[in-house]
Amino acid sequence: MEARLDRQITLHMMGDWGIANLHRICGWISAELWRRSPAGSKFAIWAGRGGSDAVAAVLDGDVHIALFVPAGFGRTVFERKGIVRRPDVERLRALGTLPQDDRLVLAVDASYGISSFAELRANKPKLRLTTGHDDGVNMTGFAAHRMLEAEGVSAAAIQSWGGKMLLGEGPWDTIPLVTSGQADAVLFEAVMTAHWKELCTKRRMKFIPFDDDALAKVERDFAWRRADVPSDRFPGLTVAFQALDFSDFLLFCRDDFPEDIAYTIAAVLCETPGLLESQYRHIPPKDSPVTYPLVPAKIASTSLPLHAGAERYYRDAKVIP
Repeated sequence: MEARLDRQITLHMMGDWGIANLHRICGWISAELWRRSPAGSKFAIWAGRGGSDAVAAVLDGDVHIALFVPAGFGRTVFERKGIVRRPDVERLRALGTLPQDDRLVLAVDASYGISSFAELRANKPKLRLTTGHDDGVNMTGFAAHRMLEAEGVSAAAIQSWGGKMLLGEGPWDTIPLVTSGQADAVLFEAVMTAHWKELCTKRRMKFIPFDDDALAKVERDFAWRRADVPSDRFPGLTVAFQALDFSDFLLFCRDDFPEDIAYTIAAVLCETPGLLESQYRHIPPKDSPVTYPLVPAKIASTSLPLHAGAERYYRDAKVIP
C-alpha cells in the first residue's frame, strides 16, 4: 500500500537560491506529497543557502523541513562543535540523506611549484587564494578557513605574505576567478561541476593534499571526515589524494514534526527516486550533482538521529533493521 496522508497539510520547505539541487529535491517532495494528500493541501519552498540558515529556519519554526550541505556536518551541529551555537540543536531530526559525491580541495597554479602544505608554509608565496565566505552561514567558507588554520596557513598568514583572499558564495563566482587569472589558487568543493573542468582545461593546476595531522585535527574538533579524490576526478590529475569529505545533502526537521508527514516523506524518498534521477540522467553519475541511483539504505543513513516517523517507515520497508 502506498503511504498517503488522510488530512490536509501545509508544508514549508527551505532549499537553495531557487535554481539548483536543493530546490529540485524540495520540488520532488512537494509534487509527491501533493499527489498523496487531500485536496486543499498547500506547499511552499523558501530560498536559502543550505548552511546554518537552514538550521535556524527549522529550529525557529520558520519552515518545517530544510536541506543542509554537506550532510556530515549535521553531526557537527548536533554535537555543538562550532558551526551553530544555540542550545536547542538537540531538537534536530533527520528525514533522509540525498547523495552527492563531493570533496573540499585545494588547487594552486602549477607555476608556483607548490606540491604540499609544507612547501606552502616554507615558501610563503604571494598567493591570491579564492574560497567561500566565512560568514557563519556558508559551510564551504567555514570548512575552508578551518582547514587552512589546521594546516597553519590561515587567511591572516596568507595576507602577511603579501597575498590576498578573494571570497565568493558558490562555485559560479569563486572558481572562475582562477580561470580568468584574477586568482592563483582555489579552495572549494562542487568538484563535479563544469567550473572545475574549465579551470583544469585552461590552466595547469596542482592539487595539494591535506596533511594527516590537519585532517586528524578537524576530525577531533568538528567530527569531519576525510576522503580520497580519485585520480580521474579532474583533467590532468594522475594520482589520488586526500581531501575533506563534503558529500551529500541532509533533509531534516524538528522533533515535533508530525509523524505521519515524516513517514510519507521517507516513503517518497525511497519509492519514487526516479522522479529526481530523471532530472540528472543526461549527466554521467560521476559528474552529476546528485549521484544516482538513489539507494534506500544510503537515504536512511543520516548524521542526525532519525525522526520517529521516518524511522518507522525505514523499518517497515526493511531499509534498516
